[in-house]
Amino acid sequence: MKTEFCTVERDGHLTVVTLGRPEVMNALHFPANEELERVWDEFARDPEQWVAIVTGAGERAFCTGNDLKYQAKTGERPRMPLSGFGGLTARFNLNKPIIAAVNGAAMGGGLELALACDLIIAAENARFALPEPRVGLAALAGGIHRLPRAIGLKRAMGIMLTGRQVPAREAYELGFVTALAPAGQALAEAKSWAEQMLECSPMSLRATKQIAMRGLTIPDIEIAYRVEYEAVTKLRNGPDYAEGPKAFAEKRKPVWSSL
Repeated sequence: MKTEFCTVERDGHLTVVTLGRPEVMNALHFPANEELERVWDEFARDPEQWVAIVTGAGERAFCTGNDLKYQAKTGERPRMPLSGFGGLTARFNLNKPIIAAVNGAAMGGGLELALACDLIIAAENARFALPEPRVGLAALAGGIHRLPRAIGLKRAMGIMLTGRQVPAREAYELGFVTALAPAGQALAEAKSWAEQMLECSPMSLRATKQIAMRGLTIPDIEIAYRVEYEAVTKLRNGPDYAEGPKAFAEKRKPVWSSL
């Protein structure tokens, strides 16, 4: 598909989506969000695409959230596709892993977009914030829910109720950043993590993600343990379930299936 506000590159089973509005620090308006919804729809449908990375063009920003200047200029009321900000924050049915490569500022919706991913790889010069209360708004694209679940309520409240900026090192120590990379190297580091994921069965990755995410919604661990998960059923009924042990016994790399 043709894109105007992002670029999409495919390398084997890896998709890299780059937010392409560096002139506004990759802030997103409704047309960009609509386009990204279509991009992630296509990624979800494509059996050959197993893992994705989302990053921002340029060195200044991953994404600085909603394009408030565009909103003020056009006078439009904020609109959002069903899949949420960046086409991801309200997409709860995607079991394929997504990595955020944060190469600069991740503010407001930008942080919410990163939090909607499964891993966050941050450059050492990255910084994070949910500054919406400073402009009379609130982080309504999932950040208010995801950040407390990632780092605990009191620490999250200290970030959300002040709108303060959190440097990459602190974000890593708090626990919502997976790994740090030198400035300018977030995407390269994210690709390194993606390569490790692509050595695994894609069906196993999807089962793992679905169990982890859905299990968090079930307070009783025994109930969470005994729930039947669709991705697990697909894994057990699929070829990878036999291929993995067979490849291990034969001391060779497994040949995973694109289902």
